[in-house]
Amino acid sequence: MLVPWINQLLQGILLGGLYTMFATGLSLSAGVMRFVNIAHGDFIVLACFALLVLTTALGLNPVVATLIVLPFAFLFGFGLQRFLLQRVVGQNVLLVILVTFGLSIIIENGLLEGFGADTRKVSGGWLETATVALGQGINVGLFQVFTFIAAVALVAVLDLLLYRTGIGAKIRAVSDDVAAADLIGLSSGRIYAVAMGISFVTVGIAAGFMSIWTNFDPASGPTRLLIAFEVVVLGGLGSLWGSLAGGIVLGIAQSIGGQWDITWQMLAGHIIFLLVLAVRPQGLFPRY
Repeated sequence: MLVPWINQLLQGILLGGLYTMFATGLSLSAGVMRFVNIAHGDFIVLACFALLVLTTALGLNPVVATLIVLPFAFLFGFGLQRFLLQRVVGQNVLLVILVTFGLSIIIENGLLEGFGADTRKVSGGWLETATVALGQGINVGLFQVFTFIAAVALVAVLDLLLYRTGIGAKIRAVSDDVAAADLIGLSSGRIYAVAMGISFVTVGIAAGFMSIWTNFDPASGPTRLLIAFEVVVLGGLGSLWGSLAGGIVLGIAQSIGGQWDITWQMLAGHIIFLLVLAVRPQGLFPRY
């Protein structure tokens, strides 16, 4: 009787790895640059479609396609922040929400016009179906395990980047006090652009795994944004390791809820989010 529940627990932990990838970019923008990118989920979906084009039209391996997308993702995020979002950063928070909401609408309708409303998926080959037997009838997908390991590695690399490198120190300085950073010669606009470029690299990585893990369509963005937002809030705003914990909590809640009743799969995650928010509004591991 316990085997199905243990299996769902493991599946939830692994699903938390994917959710962590969704959330890392949003955690950077919300925790470091102090604004919520409403188009975050749509940018993930946009990257998924870019990978779809590279893997189908050019016949590239998904890993190779993702590696090609990443530098372009950095440049796109850098330019977007430098020439558009920087104009509204530090002003009324509503302006940032309106601008990124407008970007969300543009991306969704552009993808709908270019690719139609059908769901798509990038083929991962044998890796999609390969499983690892843990005994007692418990099996986990090899790709899901790889995704979780990659999520932990991504969080570790970003944590080292922010707290053990010069550019990380500059990003944190601008995050703490923009005026003081400008006074000592740091260009807040350029630092913000670099941070957004890094955020978009995480978007490209998340898209690489999401495009193989699950189906996507032009309207998938808001759902990914909601998941990322819940993970960031659960973990604690701006806490990268907290995002990993939040992703695992949300993944387990959805998996256990789905085992109880399939209609509870998504609802269970939302309920856990609201409970944690009510009891500990600062999140599980807030960054002080």
